[in-house]
Amino acid sequence: MTTYRTAAEIAHTELGPRPLPELAEQRAATGLSSVDTVLDNGLRVVAVHAPTVPMVELRLRIPFAGTDPMHAARAEVLSSTLLTGTKKRDRVAIDTDLALVGGELDAGVDPERLSISGNALASGFDTLLDVLADVLTGAVYADDEVGRERARLVERIAVARSQPSVIAREALQKHRYGDHPYTREMPEAADVAQVTVEQVRQLHADGVLPRGSVLVLVGDIEPADAVARLGAALGVWSDEREAVVLPDLPELTGGDVLFVPRTGAVQSQLRLTAQAVSRTDAKYPALQLANLAFGGYFSSRLVENIREDKGYTYHARSSVEFTPSGATLLVESDTASEVTAPALLETRYELARLGVVPPSASEVDSVRQYAIGSLLIATASQTGLASQLAALASLGLGVDWLVEHPARLADVTADAIAEAALEFFSPTRYTGVVVGDAAQLPLLRSLGGVTSA
Repeated sequence: MTTYRTAAEIAHTELGPRPLPELAEQRAATGLSSVDTVLDNGLRVVAVHAPTVPMVELRLRIPFAGTDPMHAARAEVLSSTLLTGTKKRDRVAIDTDLALVGGELDAGVDPERLSISGNALASGFDTLLDVLADVLTGAVYADDEVGRERARLVERIAVARSQPSVIAREALQKHRYGDHPYTREMPEAADVAQVTVEQVRQLHADGVLPRGSVLVLVGDIEPADAVARLGAALGVWSDEREAVVLPDLPELTGGDVLFVPRTGAVQSQLRLTAQAVSRTDAKYPALQLANLAFGGYFSSRLVENIREDKGYTYHARSSVEFTPSGATLLVESDTASEVTAPALLETRYELARLGVVPPSASEVDSVRQYAIGSLLIATASQTGLASQLAALASLGLGVDWLVEHPARLADVTADAIAEAALEFFSPTRYTGVVVGDAAQLPLLRSLGGVTSA
């Protein structure tokens, strides 16, 4: 009978455990061949040669804001029906043409933009572009397709609005930004039910515009050739109007946490937020590392405290959220009702401690390695690189910023991280919401700084 050594046996020798090899030096992506240009129709194009597999990734981001209260509902229906048929192709023909070149296209929308993402075999690049151009200029929004997708959306939104995370997110957005269009991340089901085919068609004509939009291509392509082929394919997509961008958001200021009642809830959702700086700010690398030390990954202080040590929550994290005009910090956790007050207390404590007791040398080394490694992993694939570049493009950034960022992270000093911790994580800078059952949270208001709507 064949016997096998265990992992423990393999890892040991007669002289003791096998030593672990030293980590190899992390190397940033360099030498990426790329073109960053603007076509005659006003569309910015970023094309990158990344021939890891014979595929092409495509990301189109169209500013798609609107101040009309019904805009979110109409935009949601539009994104759900954009790929259901054109003057040349019905839904089946679109899917078939893409499938024949190993490709796909998907559309989505948020308060800022309409997004179209997809990919195809490099040999099918022209077909991918042809289908994209057809959709952008010839989408018909057939009555039956709009009716079917509208009904599906009404049901999906009704279900989503019962979820605690959605309730907490909407409460936080309204608390931060009031009635700003940025808060309309999910339309009301009743509004969606009222959307007409004519309204969707008009929204497409008014809002699906190339000027001010960005298209990213990453894959087994020669950038200059890809841009030329793209320009030919999208030459019919033209308009002198600019795509509509959101108005700037108001600056966040610290203040009380708003309690939002949810009768019968057995868990509470805790969301704290403060103003931050965007990727273009010189302080951003230090802020990024300070955030990781606080709650941005599993070995952070917040997770160690309220998850590992006290068991108040299974989910706790902090993150930098990028907004149309800047960025914010978000701290979030979901807790059992009986430990909501202690969890809020400990979260505030960790915010204060990060500034008073800044990250140690070992913490700094850990978060630095994690940040650089995560970025390199995220951009190692065509999919990840395309998505990263699409996010950067809205800030006017491109390949150079992405390639240079690991070096910026490597250069951040411990003193700079300590300064960022003190500046951005002071508890007085934060506001937020707690969603839960008032009857089960008698101690919450005893902490101070908690008010009701």
